[in-house]
Amino acid sequence: MTDTSNQGPILVFLGPTLRLAEAEAVLDAIYLQPAAQGDILLAAHAFHPRAMVLIDGQFEDRPAVRHKEILWAMAQGIVMIGAASMGALRAAELDAFGMIGVGLIYRWYRRWRLAPDDAVAVHSGPAELGFPPLTDSLVDLQRTLSSLMRRDLIGAAERDLLTTIARKTNFRERSLDAVLRAAGWRGDQAKKLRSEIVGQKKRDALLALHRAPALALQCPEARGPADWVATNTFIRDLEAGGIDSNLANTYKLNL
Repeated sequence: MTDTSNQGPILVFLGPTLRLAEAEAVLDAIYLQPAAQGDILLAAHAFHPRAMVLIDGQFEDRPAVRHKEILWAMAQGIVMIGAASMGALRAAELDAFGMIGVGLIYRWYRRWRLAPDDAVAVHSGPAELGFPPLTDSLVDLQRTLSSLMRRDLIGAAERDLLTTIARKTNFRERSLDAVLRAAGWRGDQAKKLRSEIVGQKKRDALLALHRAPALALQCPEARGPADWVATNTFIRDLEAGGIDSNLANTYKLNL
């Protein structure tokens, strides 16, 4: 296994969770679009990174990033870090195998293994505009409603009602304004609370970017899986996505 901990760039898969300009102000890295199936494999071959930070991922138009390719990356000596959105999900699922999770949302998913995946999902604009978020994530809304209750801006019963509405709302339509309207709040009341929203996903993403350089120095041999085997399902998934499955076996030869 090749030790890449002290060579190569840091890659970041980023979308609606954090604006690119804000991310670049924190970490000098190569920023890529939200990861989907095969993107980690392709990015590894293109950039030979020492670490990857998975924040956002795709899951509607393309299959979501596979657990198996994250394990593949770690087997090549690449430090894998996850936070905030799809990254928090995958890190909670793979932390026992060496993926590093950062932030409150990661810890929440790690503790509550059956928590809904769509709690971090948002509907976003196109890539050409930088994937601007068009809705609010459930996890941000839950943090916001709890904050409002602690500050006596809403009562406990109101918090519970609004949380229930938010959970029942499809992520493509979920927003603080929509939830408040569904609960009977007037438009002017909802507008006043809009500035109070807690962006927990953004906070976790920034934390991961701040910590990435130090985490990238961790010895991948001590964390990643010792052996990695390409399963038939993994190979079929790559080929179905138009990706050369031989890339899974030739990475070390191309270093």
